[in-house]
Amino acid sequence: MQIPFLSLVVFVPLVGAVLALLVPRHQERTIKILAIVFTAIPVLLVAWMLTQYDFGTAGIQFEERYSWVPSLGIGYTLGTDGISFPMLIVTALITLIATIASWNISRRVKDYFALLLLLETGMMGVFTALDYILFYLFFEVVLVPMYFLIGIWGGPRREYAAIKFFIYTLLGSVVMLIGIIALYLNSGEPRTFDMLTLAERGGLSFGLQWWLFLAFFIGFAIKVPVFPFHTWLPDAHVEAPTAISVILAGILLKMGTYGILRINLPTFPEAAQSLAPALAFLGVLSMIYGAFVAMWQKDLKKLVAYSSVSHMGYVILGIAALTPVAINGAIYQMVAHGLITGMLFLLVGMIYDRLHTRQISEMSGLYNTLPKIAVILAFASFASLGLPGLAGFIAEFFVFLGAYPVFQTHVIVGVITVVLTAGYMLWMVQRTLMGKERSQFAGTPDAYGWEVAYLVPLMILILLFGIYPATLMNIMNESVLNLVAKVGGI
Repeated sequence: MQIPFLSLVVFVPLVGAVLALLVPRHQERTIKILAIVFTAIPVLLVAWMLTQYDFGTAGIQFEERYSWVPSLGIGYTLGTDGISFPMLIVTALITLIATIASWNISRRVKDYFALLLLLETGMMGVFTALDYILFYLFFEVVLVPMYFLIGIWGGPRREYAAIKFFIYTLLGSVVMLIGIIALYLNSGEPRTFDMLTLAERGGLSFGLQWWLFLAFFIGFAIKVPVFPFHTWLPDAHVEAPTAISVILAGILLKMGTYGILRINLPTFPEAAQSLAPALAFLGVLSMIYGAFVAMWQKDLKKLVAYSSVSHMGYVILGIAALTPVAINGAIYQMVAHGLITGMLFLLVGMIYDRLHTRQISEMSGLYNTLPKIAVILAFASFASLGLPGLAGFIAEFFVFLGAYPVFQTHVIVGVITVVLTAGYMLWMVQRTLMGKERSQFAGTPDAYGWEVAYLVPLMILILLFGIYPATLMNIMNESVLNLVAKVGGI
């Protein structure tokens, strides 16, 4: 009997959430250990799947297919390939690290960790579902725990940030649901919600493809977020607790770009080719806008939040180019950004816990005050600005290399954005880490051993993917080549 690895990856955290709710509220340590165990299990499962992964095939692997509502063509279908598997790796690792980083949570502990485990089930489901109804259910499941995690455990303006996040993403999801229903009704006989079947079947008119592409794109663009749908992100990041900011930046934003790759490109190929210049424009606009706004931020967490808007613009540009190299670069950027920005938010949280401020003007000399945190923050900052030898550089290089034959001007503007990114990241490093040590922060405890322990794996992966990109490219390439062939790219 074949082991249902993907079902286990998706639903083991949900089992952990139920068990956490059964533990008496006062046994906080038990609840935290339980949460760590049930987020560690998906890491082990994904690691085992990696050893069994066939790098030479472009098709779906570890597929699970069961009839669910046969009268409507709805199935319980899970699968993974080179487009989604890298995100399974990032999701499992980042969620485990975020759970460990939540150890200091002291208010409503049971509720917090149950919601966090439910959130992982939703995220894993999005990256594995191959049926539109199943995909939509998981896409919506993510919304609920994230709303409460921000609204209950967030900062002073947490309720405003949570409601804004909920309304924005819900509106996008409603538009996407309309697109799913329209696609189903126009899919021919027998009607089905199966993603792969509908992508292979084709037969949609260009006009219908165009409108359906937009319906799905709006839902995904809000999640990315693409300018001008980005305004919920800085508020959510600033108000969210540290671990939730890590998950938001490291995983949730990628659900949008993954959706474009999984649904928009193979299902609406003619519309994708037609709208590619518009996507490229939005990608570059996000890159420039995010970089300029980040440059003017006084709050360290807001700077990192706006840098995410900028960095996700590279992903959109890579997708729009419709070339194998650029799309490989886009997925590489999804992984690199998840690791790097996740680390940056962890470090910002450590600094805030110790200094009780995120204002850059109120920090200086952290190399002397918090040397371990300072060194790791410098590493993460250099990775974010695209320093050669680190994962961010490889991602940006492939995006630019693959997009240049199609969008020369966009790439030139993108290279200028890289310079802007280096400017605001180095400015931040200089203002916070260098200079005279603040007397009021003298004696502040540096990073604890357990904090360094969960940062080191991120540093190792950022180095590994920066020095030896084939580690990740070997997983992605065959599926990307297959995707480009379907969409008719270069």
